[in-house]
Amino acid sequence: MLKSLYEICLSVAVTDCVSVCKYKFCKKEFRALPNHILFDFYYKMYLEKRLCLLAVEFNELDVFCRMLTVKHQRTKLLKSFQALIDHGTNVPEILIKKYLAKCNTGESPDSNIEIGLKLGTFFNESGLFNYSMNVLNITESICKKQPRDALTLRKLLDCYHKRIYAETTYCEFKEAEKTYNSTLEVIKELEALDALPNLAGLYANFSYLHFIRSEYEEEYNWSQKALTLLTEDLPTRIIIDVLRQASKACVLKRQFDRAGLLIRQAVTLASELYLQDGHPYFANTLTDYAFYLLNSDSVQESVKVYDKALSIRKEVFERNNIHVALGHEDLAYALYVNEYSSGRFYHARENAERSMRIMERILPKDHLLLASVRRVKALILEEIALDEQSNTYLQMQYLEEAEQLHKAALALSQKSFGERNVQTAKHYGNLGRLYQSMKMYDEAERMHLKAIAIKEELLGKDDYEVGLSTGHLASLYNYHMKRYRDAEKLYLRSLEINLRLFGEAYSGLEYDYRGLANVYAKLLEPEGVIHYSHKMQEWQRLREALKTSEPNLEPQPLSQILEIYFNSMK
Repeated sequence: MLKSLYEICLSVAVTDCVSVCKYKFCKKEFRALPNHILFDFYYKMYLEKRLCLLAVEFNELDVFCRMLTVKHQRTKLLKSFQALIDHGTNVPEILIKKYLAKCNTGESPDSNIEIGLKLGTFFNESGLFNYSMNVLNITESICKKQPRDALTLRKLLDCYHKRIYAETTYCEFKEAEKTYNSTLEVIKELEALDALPNLAGLYANFSYLHFIRSEYEEEYNWSQKALTLLTEDLPTRIIIDVLRQASKACVLKRQFDRAGLLIRQAVTLASELYLQDGHPYFANTLTDYAFYLLNSDSVQESVKVYDKALSIRKEVFERNNIHVALGHEDLAYALYVNEYSSGRFYHARENAERSMRIMERILPKDHLLLASVRRVKALILEEIALDEQSNTYLQMQYLEEAEQLHKAALALSQKSFGERNVQTAKHYGNLGRLYQSMKMYDEAERMHLKAIAIKEELLGKDDYEVGLSTGHLASLYNYHMKRYRDAEKLYLRSLEINLRLFGEAYSGLEYDYRGLANVYAKLLEPEGVIHYSHKMQEWQRLREALKTSEPNLEPQPLSQILEIYFNSMK
């Protein structure tokens, strides 16, 4: 393929200018280029691995801010910036120091606020949430020194919007709570001035905070408020954010039709906006679509979508980035669920371990994000151990490692959320299953009962999570403790919850039907065995006939989507 004259000129300019002897002489000349051409010049430096000189350029705050204005090249900027971090440079720290120094001069506060907001946005996109928080803290302090008029308050609101996202994703919940309360105060002030902007995107972030903290009722309520504020004239990214978050809230409410309606529209919009550029934001939207698929029993499809999302992230960030680590974790768990009955856990384990390696490299050793991936790896190791029937020594090694991982995850959850939290309950339930595999049945029962008690208190007696835990305890009573009547009650309860939430073709019904058939066989009640054997056969026919429908990726007017959504509530 022939190079264009423009590309030839760029190559010659980079080769000519970046030699050590000419760099200082030439940099004034190439910095005089228009922003979009200067960007191409720097990207050529990245492609030719002139990373030390590129770092010198990006260390200049004014130069880097010029690059932030070239929005159609954002993915390339993310790539080259990540390459500088992987190369061992400290560009983010230097930019923050120079931003702070610039702000301390007291000159151009409005300009400095804009710079802070742009830097915070970029660091969020880069997965550098700790740097985003640092920059936005500085931006907040500048805003607070200005007269609290409508313009300044709106900028402060924007600062909080970006910061609460960074704090939530990075699991800085105490700081996020402070930002949340400060945001509500600013909203009141703007209301008093009759200058309130559209709050749909901000409310979506409030919902996201409650989602990460497993406060599902609050998450759902804020997502509904955000949806009611959506209008066609909002930026497309805000619309996508609101649709994504509301879809997740609906998934956790087991409102799958409504969740699917919203997330498919979000994928359509994100595809139009980001797919061509390969922006990682498209991967974020795909991840939420995969979350919907996984929870709505389309496990194989979810694996494909998670894999696609991870590929996009790796193309931009390669490996040492939190976005990539989370992508590996998501894929590992989906693979674990998908291969649960086959026993082929190699790829699931490989992705979990890659995620752990990245997180341990870039996060503090006791960071909460490590709890989830440790849990995923422990679940996988437990299943691998159960398949190692011929090597009891290796089996115990796997089980003991899984126990250490589960306990470490539980400790992190208790430290961050306390005892009364759904995540903490899940860790108790995971330990219960593990102790069942380790033949520590009394301890397994204790863990399952703790999980059920916490979930019932927080979610109600008929929630999916409660059904899941009762099914696990039923299995313990049925197959190991010979408490068949207790198992029967729990299976029937789990069965009722699953049928109500998912219908007669739900994959999880297999365990309820098999368990009940075994219970009645042990109790010498053939009518029960026959009944649930027939139920099992009907279920298998339904599963075989089940086809995953292709998502509707045709764009639809937002007003039509919202009308369908809210009418479905009536």
